[in-house]
Amino acid sequence: MAIIDKLAWIELQHGRILSTRSKGRHKYYIPGGKREPGETDFMALAREIKEELSVDLKEKEARYVGTFQAQADAHPDGVEVKMTCYNAAFSGSIAAAHEIEEVVWLSYADREKVSLVDQLIFDWLHQKGMLL
Repeated sequence: MAIIDKLAWIELQHGRILSTRSKGRHKYYIPGGKREPGETDFMALAREIKEELSVDLKEKEARYVGTFQAQADAHPDGVEVKMTCYNAAFSGSIAAAHEIEEVVWLSYADREKVSLVDQLIFDWLHQKGMLL
């Protein structure tokens, strides 16, 4: 089994989760991305979020949320994505940038609009009463 190692930023407001849709894609994804060589989790996540959403994450307020794994969207069977999730305060205004076409706030009712690993995250957050 192949594993795609990714990081994700969990940003919740009013019982909804921040999600994005990349250009040419139909599903929404929790924002984040892959590490580059030598990057820590926070360095990689902060870089990806700055590139995608034009905001700066605050390292001192970053907290590990959990790690989730499922079949990777648009990949052959047996290729899974492992998503290590953090939440963190930020500065700036969230705005779509780079490859991001749309920024949305999704509720649990929108679960079918996201990838399989994001569905696991939605389920976990909903069970905790954090995603309405």
